[in-house]
Amino acid sequence: MKPMKPMEPMKGAEPWWPEDLGSPASSGAQNGMKYAFFPDKQRLLVERDGSVSTYDSGDHRIGGVAQANGGSVTFTSQNGEVDLGSLKKVG
Repeated sequence: MKPMKPMEPMKGAEPWWPEDLGSPASSGAQNGMKYAFFPDKQRLLVERDGSVSTYDSGDHRIGGVAQANGGSVTFTSQNGEVDLGSLKKVG
């Protein structure tokens, strides 16, 4: 019997956001939606159904996401809950 080969490390998922944004401070996925938050650039990216939207996060420090049954998306920040619809879409 041959000895087993050592396991190779798994490759991480490729980033789905532009490289110039760097690494997100927080990111996640829920119910087919992904988000990534870049505080230095004041940008929140949201990917749904293969389409990425960019929002100006202002002074919010996004740390989590919640989705309601009606489809509304709310993020948590140091200021409390932030509805995605209240952020300015910039791309």
